[in-house]
Amino acid sequence: MDTKIKAGKRQKLGEMLVQFGHINYNQLKEAMRIQSQSGGHVGEILVDLGYLTIDDLLKFLGKQFGVPTANLFKLTIKPSVINILPFDKMKDYGALPIAIGDKSVTLAMVNPHNFAAISDIEFILGRSIQPVVVPSSQIAVALKIIEEKGGKLNEPLSGIELEVTGVKKLADVEVLDLKSLFRMIVEENASDLLLTAGVPLCLKKDNEVKRLSLKSLKPAQVEMFANELMSVKQREEFNRSKELDFASTFPDIGRFRINIYKQRNSVSIAISPVIEIIPNIEELGLPPWIEEYALKTQGLILVTGPVGHGKTTTLAAMVDIINSKRKCNIITIEDPIEYLHKHKASNVNQREVGLDTDSFHEGLRHIFRQVPDVIVIGEMRDMESFAIALQAADTGHLVMSTLHSHTATSSIERIIDMFPPFQQQQVRVQLAENFLLILNQRLVPLKKGEGRILAYERLVNSYRVKNLIREAKTHQIRSMLQQSTDDFITIDQCLARLCLEGKITQDAGLKFADNPVFYNEIVNRGIIR
Repeated sequence: MDTKIKAGKRQKLGEMLVQFGHINYNQLKEAMRIQSQSGGHVGEILVDLGYLTIDDLLKFLGKQFGVPTANLFKLTIKPSVINILPFDKMKDYGALPIAIGDKSVTLAMVNPHNFAAISDIEFILGRSIQPVVVPSSQIAVALKIIEEKGGKLNEPLSGIELEVTGVKKLADVEVLDLKSLFRMIVEENASDLLLTAGVPLCLKKDNEVKRLSLKSLKPAQVEMFANELMSVKQREEFNRSKELDFASTFPDIGRFRINIYKQRNSVSIAISPVIEIIPNIEELGLPPWIEEYALKTQGLILVTGPVGHGKTTTLAAMVDIINSKRKCNIITIEDPIEYLHKHKASNVNQREVGLDTDSFHEGLRHIFRQVPDVIVIGEMRDMESFAIALQAADTGHLVMSTLHSHTATSSIERIIDMFPPFQQQQVRVQLAENFLLILNQRLVPLKKGEGRILAYERLVNSYRVKNLIREAKTHQIRSMLQQSTDDFITIDQCLARLCLEGKITQDAGLKFADNPVFYNEIVNRGIIR
């Protein structure tokens, strides 16, 4: 069957779709009825009704007009491309620049046969125009976003942002598609998606919150999402406790950690992707000597730092080293499980708080009966957990965990301060004898654009450090800041090195420095000892 459309005899899209068996006559009739009542284009109404995919629509638009097609939902367009054409012309002609060549501009158009518009734009830009056809709804959403930003963009126009803006015509109705939201997190490589009443949908990337160009969410919308995400049993638990943490899997998209909580008498949601591929230490920017410590058979390793700076990912990379290179039994207690480890040379038993055990403390109480060689605690939160962790390290196990703390040395003080005064000296002795490494880390914005780079502080348990901990002189460890020693690398030294290597700006490093004066002194001197 000849699929070419002869010039001057352009076949109607609906007729083509019926002719090639993509829809039946009754479906076309229903779409035309809706068009007569509400307007719009038949093809896009068929997509909204679920009778046609966007890819099939584009395929037939291309046949109908005899020009290439583009799916704006799958593109990211640079501001320099969009801003080449005045916004009023985009709006007048239903056209959007999507690429620039040496002598031409690719122009997405609703009607690529509007030759008067093409001629006018060629005159304005001084370049030839290569038209491509796109669905009118995609152009409309793109123009709406550009208009709300004053007619010019300062950041790329993301296709996934267009898709979410256009899902169920969000500007007019109270509906969003959950799958589109979860897909957006993955495609945008975001660490989190935040839904809070009173502000638009927010993505968190590189530790910064980015609000999408959407209307502010209403309390009822967020509550609707929450109810859709939770099972009946989970709703009962949420109504009782006012917060809920769980994981959910969307086939073909991925696994996600979801936290639903109450604030200002409304519901908020935080969604984070669970990454199935565990990055290695090179990809994370961790130093090679990390492997040496991960393969120790006894002692305590702590990965510390603020929330959102990669502690869990570092811990997962270390577990993967053990899993690959040792034949042992690894028991983890996590809340929730963020990285799924496959059994390699070792057995990896991952227990999730709330599903497999009631709490970190309860999980640790019985852990010795599970014959562990390596114990991984997702986060140290209470005195009882620390006591069991120290006992495990003291009795021949490797224990690894994360802890929220500002520096490596403050991690030591925080652990000791959790215990009552009469126990603190005993804890100092246990800690001095058993800790192997404290790695305190930050993720710092890169100088050249998107992404962050790891800066770290290292404290290893040398003879000198061991004595200072026993003698309650932890503050003196910090006094070794300006000395280049094997057992201590400060965050300031690491930040200064990254700055001098041109990887971060001096101001970016200053935000994360522990001693700003010392940091600036190293950078200005230009030498790392």
